[in-house]
This record gives sequence, C-alpha cells and structure tokens, in this order.
Amino acid sequence: MLDADELAVLAVGLCIKLLLWPAYHSTDFEVHRNWLAITHTQPLARWYVEDRSEWTLDYPPFFAWFEWVLSLVAERWDPHIVDIDGLGYASGSCVAFQRLSVAVSELVLLAALRRVVRVSGHSVQSRIVAALTFLSPGLVFVDHIHFQYNGFLFGILVYSLAFALERRNLLAGTMFAVLLCFKHIYMYIAPAYFLYLLLNYCYVVRRDSQGRKSRVDFWASGLRLARLGLAVTLVFAVAFGPFVVLGQTQQLVSRLFPFKRGLCHAFWAPNFWALYAAADRALSILTVGSAGIGSTTRGLVGDTSFAVLPDVTPMATFAATLCAQVPALLLILVKRPHSPLRFIEAVVLCAFASFMFGWHVHEKAVMLILVPLSLLVMASPPRRRTVRMFAILSVAGYCSLFPLLFGTQELVVKTTAMLLWSTLCLALLRSVDGTSSWRCLTTVERAYVVGHVVLFCVTEIAPAAMLFGRLQFLPLALVSVHTAVGVSYAWLGLVGDFFSY
Repeated sequence: MLDADELAVLAVGLCIKLLLWPAYHSTDFEVHRNWLAITHTQPLARWYVEDRSEWTLDYPPFFAWFEWVLSLVAERWDPHIVDIDGLGYASGSCVAFQRLSVAVSELVLLAALRRVVRVSGHSVQSRIVAALTFLSPGLVFVDHIHFQYNGFLFGILVYSLAFALERRNLLAGTMFAVLLCFKHIYMYIAPAYFLYLLLNYCYVVRRDSQGRKSRVDFWASGLRLARLGLAVTLVFAVAFGPFVVLGQTQQLVSRLFPFKRGLCHAFWAPNFWALYAAADRALSILTVGSAGIGSTTRGLVGDTSFAVLPDVTPMATFAATLCAQVPALLLILVKRPHSPLRFIEAVVLCAFASFMFGWHVHEKAVMLILVPLSLLVMASPPRRRTVRMFAILSVAGYCSLFPLLFGTQELVVKTTAMLLWSTLCLALLRSVDGTSSWRCLTTVERAYVVGHVVLFCVTEIAPAAMLFGRLQFLPLALVSVHTAVGVSYAWLGLVGDFFSY
C-alpha cells in the first residue's frame, strides 16, 4: 500500500499530467498511434515490413507487443485510433487515450523507485530523491508533452538496478535483458552489466575458515554462467525468435539500426560533438564568412558535414565511446568490484560515455545518465562532489530539453516546472555532512547554474530577429553549447569523484 507521502507524490504527478493533456505533442504522438494501428491490424509477419506511413516500427519486439496490448484497449476506446489508414488522427479521445497510457505505464517507475527507497532504509533523502525523479522535468517534457514512454522504460531499468542493490544478480541481469528487448538504446550500458555479472555472479571463489580466498570453484562458476546465459537467451528467443523464424532478421536489424543518420541531431545534444560543431561554426564564420554557414553541421537525417574541422565517421564515435567507457569498467575491476554501488557508478559512466561521444545522440538521452545517478544519491549519503555534479547535470540536462517545446503556450509550463524542480533539488538534496546541494556548489558553479536564467531570457524571450539577425541558428546553438559545458564538466567531475575513494 502507498503511504501518505507516496499518495501525495502520485496525486501531484497526476494533476500535472492532466493539465498537460491539451499541450503540444510532437510527431512521436503519431508515431506511437501508427504503431498501435500496425500491431493491431497487421499480422506478425508485417509488423517490421509495413511502411504505408513514414513512421515505421523501429523499436524491439517487446515494445511492439506492448503497443499491441495498448491497441486492444484503444480499439474499445476509439476504433479510429487503430485505423492503419488514419494517418495524423488526433481527436480528443485519441489524445486522452495516449496521454493516459503514458501516465498509467509510468506507474512502473513509481513502483521501482519505492523498491529502491525500501533498500535504502526509507531514509528521508531517498524519499525526496525518489519524488524528484518521478516528477522530473525530463519526464514531464519528453513523455507528457513531447510524447514518449520513457517513464515506463526507466521503471524497468530501476527495477534491474534495485535487484542489483539487493544482490539478486541473476534477476538483475534477466530484467536488463528484458529492457533491451523493449528499447535497444540501453545497450550502451551493457558493458557495465556484463562485467559486473561476470565477476559478481558467475565467478565463484571458495574461502577458507578465516574468510580468505582459497580457490576458484570452476564447477559452480560454470553452472552460474550457464544459468545466466540461459536466462538471457530465453528472453531474446521469446522476443526475436518469431521474426528469425519468419526470415526477417535482416529487416529487423535495418529497422533497429538506421545508420544513415548524421552525427548530430537537428538540435545538437549537449555533448562533445555539440562543442565540436559549435567550434566548426565559429571557425566557418571567421574564415569563410556568413555565406558558409548553410553548408555546415547539418544532421537531421543525412550525413553530417563540417566546413572547417575534419568530418567524423561512425567508427570514430564508436572508438571514442569505447575509450570513454574504460573508467567505468575499471571501477568494477579495480575499485571494490563486489559493491552494487560501484556497479551503478559504472552504469552512470557508461551512459555518460555514450552520451558524450555517441553517434546521432538525442538530447533526451541525458535521462539515461540522470536516472541511475539519482539512485546513487538515494541509496547512500552522497559525497559533496557527487551532490554538486548531480545538481549541475540536472539543471544543464533538463534545460537542454527546452527547445523540444518551442510553442509559446508551453513557455510558462516549462519555465515553472524547471524553476520549481530546481529550487527543490538545490534546497532539499543534501550531502553526507548535511549540506544542501546549493551550498555544496562553488561560486563559479553557482554562477553557471544561474546563467541558465540569462540563457533562457536571451534565447526564449528576447526577439530573435533583433538579437541574432541572419544567424537564426544561434539561439539553439547557445543552448547546446552552454548546457554542453555543464554536462562535460559533470562527466569529468563524476569520473574524478568515483575514483577518489
């Protein structure tokens, strides 16, 4: 049963989501409506082949089955929702159904956070961070306005990490395999899972009467490896097996991994490549003049090209991501390899590496860092530097999502949500010595956080034509660069923090 505090969080969240129903929604709204229609009206063999709409199914099979379950309800709610030819259908009943489906599915995240709170001993800090995570601006902006199902998916991830905190490693690994079959973006943190499970579940060492390591039990280790391999194989067999039997393996792979997209999204995610692209723009203006602006750093669908700096290939980003993930794996290998908290730190750094250096990263992917990082703050009293980096990353990461909501009617919503959440986070979140996160920040870090207010006024309120003239790309570039500085700083700070003890 939910206690009074949890009911209050749920009620607040529900009120916010109900108020946002009439708000803008992106093309992702039609994407998911079309997926409801595909899974409901087409046979299984057509799910990853159907292409009457440009919004083809490109998530793994478990998510397709999730859409199929929703479509059964949608048909009774409003049959037009699952009309395969009803492209662009967005009646009031359709909007209500899809908004409600996001809110209901997000209860998985609430249940998972409650589990982490229980593991953390029901501390006040863990309950505050759980509430802040469930009501985060990222989920409000991306799921309940822009329209996606990230809360549901993060709920599965949090369950997996909660099982790891409980040292139920087989269940943690199996749950992660299930998550990969819902959305494959989580494969970026798979190296941390692989190494941790290998060392802490599969590798069995017998100890003598004094507790010292005696010998490796190869039989027990092999048995556990087989058990884990069987569990993961069964999950993937259930998900992908039917499509392999149908001979659609290549088709499925082409849908899941569309490599024809460019390095940067249309709006640069706040990572290393945003700084790289901004440097190219600046050099282009200095060396070529404003006439060269139009030919640089495009990347919505086609290949990204740069005017001055060398172009970046997918293999280069892959190599950079692998190199950046080395510290995460060293945490497991060297720094207290049997600690579940070390494992979650490694998950955070793996997610960070893929966000900083990955190919065609979306700004929304910053939540893949923030959600597991919030569990670290929940599960144990955080060090001062951890609190500082969490605060900076949260503000920068969530502010980087502002360009997703470009309508004037969303201006008040996103501003109010961000100010309230940031104030609560900076005031209520405390380090191990009881210092608030705002007081943990240095003077320079405080100036950077407050600088987001200036950035907002310049890019969202001031008249763009008067300030930027022909440089119409500059407001978005300023948001990307400013937030990328904070995200990069937080990455370096967390690497130093995790290796400092």
